[in-house]
This record gives sequence, C-alpha cells and structure tokens, in this order.
Amino acid sequence: MVLELRKIAIRSIEFGSPARIEGDKLIVDPDEMKEWMLEDSRIKNVSFDIALPGTSTRILPVKDVIEPRAKQEGETFPGLFREDMEEAGSGVTYCLDGCVVTTTGPIVGFQEGVIDMSGPAAEYNVYSKLCHLVMILEKQDYVDPHEHEEVVRLAGIKLARKVGELAFPCENYTTETYEWGNIGENYNAYPDLPRVVYVYNCMSQGLLHDSYFYGRDSKIIVPTMLTPLEVFDGALVSGNCVSPGSKTTTYMHQNNACIKELFKHHGKDFNFVGIVLCPLMTTLKEKFRNRMLTVRQVKMLGADGALISQEGFGNPTTDLMIVCQELERNGIKTVIITNEDAGIDGMSESLPDSVPEANAIVTTGNSNATLMLPAMDKTIGVLKDIERVCGGNVNSIQPDGRLLIEIHGIMGGHNLQGNTLVGAVTI
Repeated sequence: MVLELRKIAIRSIEFGSPARIEGDKLIVDPDEMKEWMLEDSRIKNVSFDIALPGTSTRILPVKDVIEPRAKQEGETFPGLFREDMEEAGSGVTYCLDGCVVTTTGPIVGFQEGVIDMSGPAAEYNVYSKLCHLVMILEKQDYVDPHEHEEVVRLAGIKLARKVGELAFPCENYTTETYEWGNIGENYNAYPDLPRVVYVYNCMSQGLLHDSYFYGRDSKIIVPTMLTPLEVFDGALVSGNCVSPGSKTTTYMHQNNACIKELFKHHGKDFNFVGIVLCPLMTTLKEKFRNRMLTVRQVKMLGADGALISQEGFGNPTTDLMIVCQELERNGIKTVIITNEDAGIDGMSESLPDSVPEANAIVTTGNSNATLMLPAMDKTIGVLKDIERVCGGNVNSIQPDGRLLIEIHGIMGGHNLQGNTLVGAVTI
C-alpha cells in the first residue's frame, strides 16, 4: 500500500469567481459553494466568511475543522457519500496545506469551542496558524439535534472535498509518500528494533459524542486494526461535541501527530508495526470488553511497546488506564497521553482515574486554567454562545468585551495527540 500526499501550500483565501488556486492563494466563489450546500434540503441557509492568521478575529462555536483534500482516482472520505466504498490509504491525494474548512452556526451540543486568530488563545492551538474558510450553517426548524450534527458534519466534509478538487491542476506541490506492508512484512522489517503499536482511542459514546470510521458510527464497532495510511486518507471523521480542548477534529485525524511522530522514528529507534482503533464507550462492561480486544490485537501485532492517545476527559480516562494496565501486565511497555483537570488553581486531583502501571505519562496541560482574552474586532458566529460552551459560563463575557475562558474551551487547547503549541519546560 502506497499513499502519495500532494501538498499545495495555501497562505491566503479570497472570495472571487471562478474558484481557483493562484500561487499560494485560494479563491472561492460563495454563490457556487452555497449552491453545493443547499443540495441538502435540511439546510435552511448558509453563508461563508474568512479568518486569516494574525487578524483580530474570533470564531465560535466551532463544530469541526477539516483540511480540504480530494482524489482524482478513488473516493475521498470513503463511506460518507456513497453506498459502496473503496479502501482509503493508497493512490494520490491532493491536500491544501495551511487551509481548513471550519464549520459553525447555531450551537449543536454544548461543547463546541473557540478559535482566536491572534492574542493569547492563538498560542494554545495550531488552528490559529491556518487560513480558515468558515461556513455558517442554519438548519431547517424540523431538524433535531442529532440530525443537526449530521447535517453540519456532512456539509463540512463535502465542502472540504469540493474545495480540495481545486488542487487538481496545480503543479506547485510538495510530496509526502508513505508505504505500508502486511502484518508479516511489517513485523520482519527491522528485526533488531523494538516493535511499537499505536492504540488510537476515539470518542464513541453517543449523545453527540461519536466518531465515524468509513462512515460508520464508531460506537457500534469493536476495536479493530487499521493502517496509518487510512487515517491520513480520510477513513476517520469527527462527529462529536466533546470538550473542544481535547476534541479530535477531522483535521487532527488527517494530520494525526502521534502517527507522524511514529513514522519519523520508524526504522531508526523502533519498528512501527500497526494501529488498533479503540472506541471509547460508556459502560464498564464495554470498557472491559474493549480492553480485552485491544490488548489481544496489540499482542497479535507482536508489540514490545505501545503508545495510547486519549480523546475527551472524565470517564475516557478509565479506558486509557485499564488498557495501559493490561498491556503492562503483558510485558508491553506503554506510554500514554492525557490532559489534566486540576482545577483553576492547579491544586485538585489531576486525573479521574489512575493505575500504578501508568508510569510513563505525557501531559498536554491543565484544561481548567483560565485565560482573559481580549475583545476581537470581528466575531464569526455567535459570541453569546460562550455562555453555553464547555470552558465558558454566564459570566465569561466581561463588561469591556473581554472574554474569560478555561483552556478546554479553546479548540485543540490541549489536544490529546500532542498536536498543540503547549509544551513542558524543566525548572
């Protein structure tokens, strides 16, 4: 399996017609995009805006962030728009690097978040460094919250695919090529190096807390092996309203930082042999079942070590810990990535669950720490929704227009794949 990502650098977005890419500038036609979106009769109205790095712009509430991508041969985001589907992870995929489609509009759940393009909040996530084509969606009155989520999710993916197709004539691209063999080939590739598996936890808890694997709601699948190339190529899509700081947006799936880092060290420090996708469930019975199945598959891949990432906070920490515990008991050295919920002053218990075997932890920071954000010249979306967003409250909007918010109200503020601007220093 070989996947070639052709990356076209985008550093600015403008409205115009016809839609095209000129150098590093993306030009899009609002009327054309509106026509595409209104093909779904559940959408009452749609409008578009642009947010660029360094500008005094705030976007909220943010539902999803997607990198525009498209394939000339094969299916883009398989499983979402056709009954039949093709396996992701091979062929050529065009990517608009530095540009994203960002969806917003009347709030779906209570855990959409904020993206600031400048100021203190911009230092907490990678989204502030990207050019945003923002889509503001209004649903028909008869659409309930669950269907509302689906409408926004599919509209965002559709627009990202359509915009991605503008890259087809471009020749000014850079190329990233990834190769992946079968289990036996991967196992034997570097016999002198320890074998490492990535356990990829994804939100799958229902009540607007879901991810989609080849268009299938992940809460109705069991832990399964997949290739890293499938992840890069759109097999996983976000559909959840989990806390924005720890939400894995579709962009974060497409650019999974753990997988990129594993590839960077593959064949040098260890042998990266596979991924096990583990749905994060709600009941202890389901958590224990998934622990058993996940650990079994990690062992089948012949792992000496494992890396586990989390999504969300609270009870998903139990999934993280019990899988780590069982891997360690089976002699598989394990590193976990999580955030902390240590209260505003950082003095509270950081984790809702823990096990003694979890002795190698990477933290992405305290999600409860607060920031006072300056007023922005422009807000795309509805500022007052901060009162209902996770990390905000009814007193968040200050009389002078500033905004008081906890870090986990910032989209990707403590991303649990480590795709964040936050780091640790030795003192």
